[in-house]
Amino acid sequence: MVSRPLAAARMKPAPDPEQAFRQTGWPRLRARLFHFFFLLRRPMTLGVRGLVHDRASNSVFLIRHTYVPGWQLPGGGVEVGETLIEALTRELAEEGNIALTAPPALRSVHFNRRSSNRDHVAFYLIESFNQTTPKLRDHEIADAGFFPLDRLPETTTPATLRRIAEVFADAAVSPFW
Repeated sequence: MVSRPLAAARMKPAPDPEQAFRQTGWPRLRARLFHFFFLLRRPMTLGVRGLVHDRASNSVFLIRHTYVPGWQLPGGGVEVGETLIEALTRELAEEGNIALTAPPALRSVHFNRRSSNRDHVAFYLIESFNQTTPKLRDHEIADAGFFPLDRLPETTTPATLRRIAEVFADAAVSPFW
């Protein structure tokens, strides 16, 4: 009697949705060098991200960096001596010309294991804000803008899509970024 492998064993594994956003070559090396620098400055890294939601147009503000692929939420690292809100305020101004007009709502905190084994991200919802001027391209931001929730860019990062689903589709909050 000849045994045959189960059909499931012959199936290909599901594609990894994060694969398209993994860096190789110089961009990967540059990202690793930045994280090594941060490791020297801050043994544990802490970041903030903001989901800026324009209720009137039901759109969200996304950015595309010059040094990593995909559209994502604005945000960045918390500097020494800076509060989470101060870091969020600074990052929103730098990456989107966005000023808070009311306190943002802390929605969740996530372990960003894709970045390093010591990185955490505080995630905020912002619905009271002003954008002083549209964000123009610079050395850090390749593009930025508001996108309707039903027409997000095709290259929106999986982590960004998860955070949006957690806020607007009542998806379970993941402990991981």
